[in-house]
Amino acid sequence: MTQTPDLVLLDRLREVLANQPVTETELRALIEQADGLVRTLGAHMAGSERRLSALTDDPDSSLAEIAAELHRVDALRPRLDEARALLMELQTRARELRTSWLLRPAEDPLSR
Repeated sequence: MTQTPDLVLLDRLREVLANQPVTETELRALIEQADGLVRTLGAHMAGSERRLSALTDDPDSSLAEIAAELHRVDALRPRLDEARALLMELQTRARELRTSWLLRPAEDPLSR
């Protein structure tokens, strides 16, 4: 089974958070990608919730339509929750890494 891009990104975020080495450039890119994923999944959720609201307000809408939209919301919610949590963890890790880089003693250029 082929993984969707959002699942591939979630896997990569989990790997990095499991202390896989990462460069500053990659860290920034991952934070941007995770933020984009959170925004995208949030927009999909909001759209599905609006459609659900419209469907439940319409007495002529079919139960199958409502069930399909509920299924979509049920599939999106866990991914959105995980993406948000991983983004927060990644941002925390980035701050910790940057702090450790800044606190590392600078190499004395006169000692060469």
